Order: sequence, then C-alpha cells, then structure tokens
Amino acid sequence: MDNTGRVAAADAATLPPAGAGTDAAIAEVEEQFTRLFNQVGTSMRERASRIHPDLQPVGYKLLSTIVRSGPIHAGALAAMLYTDKSVISRQVKILEDMGFVERKADPADRRASFLAATPEAIERVNEVRAADQANLYRSLRRWGEDDVRRLAELLERLNEVAR
Repeated sequence: MDNTGRVAAADAATLPPAGAGTDAAIAEVEEQFTRLFNQVGTSMRERASRIHPDLQPVGYKLLSTIVRSGPIHAGALAAMLYTDKSVISRQVKILEDMGFVERKADPADRRASFLAATPEAIERVNEVRAADQANLYRSLRRWGEDDVRRLAELLERLNEVAR
C-alpha cells in the first residue's frame, strides 16, 4: 500500500461511517470536480493563447497572479501558487522574453527584486479577465440570487476544509 492509501485508510478510520447514499453522492461530487477541472484546464489554455500564442497555461497563471497581486517577490509568488521556486524562475524567464514581466529592484533589499507585470501584460490580462468575468456573470445570473449565494457558501466551506 502506498502512502496515499495509508493516509486515506487512516482518515477513513477517524470519520463517522457513511451510508451508501452518502458515498454515491461523494462519488458524484468527485465526478463533477473532474469535469470542472478539465474545463478549467481547457479555459486556461484558451486564456493563455489570447495573451500570446506561445504562452503556456502555467505562464498565464503566473502572469495573471502578478497582475492581480502587483509587484511580488519570486518566493512569495511560489508560495502563493503552491509551486517550486524553480518553476517560477523558468516561467518568469519566458514571460520576460515575451515582454510581459520585468524585474524591479527591491528598495528595502538591493539584492532582491520584485517581479512586475508590464503595462502591456496588465492590459491583455485585464481584457481576458473581463471577458471571462462577463461570461461567468451571464451564466450565474440565470440561477437566481439564492442559488448563487448557496454556491458561494458551499465553495467557502470547501476551501476551508481544503486548507
């Protein structure tokens, strides 16, 4: 048994027993997450290509995070995205070569630098984000306020459990 199996077995031992109906519902949630993650992957590829035809999804994720956060240290970016700093370094080099990211000296520590999005990157990312946001709003407005609030509450609970 691998470590994943041991962890799952240990977790299962501490949980209250679930009925077949609960397990079936959980399996359906898992299936819906799989579908959602596949759609998100496709969406990330499309977003990246709208920024630049050679931009990979991971590069888009970094770039959009830098745009959203403002200038940021590479280590903080790695922590924010739960990824290795070497991945950040490789992707930042690509983004610099594309003209989307620049390094700025940290005035508090001249040995360190901030990663900052260029004005062109900010404009492109904001255009892509605005179009995607418009689609999300258009879709969720069909649900009604109570359903949208319930979705937000459930997602918040899920995010709290995932920590």
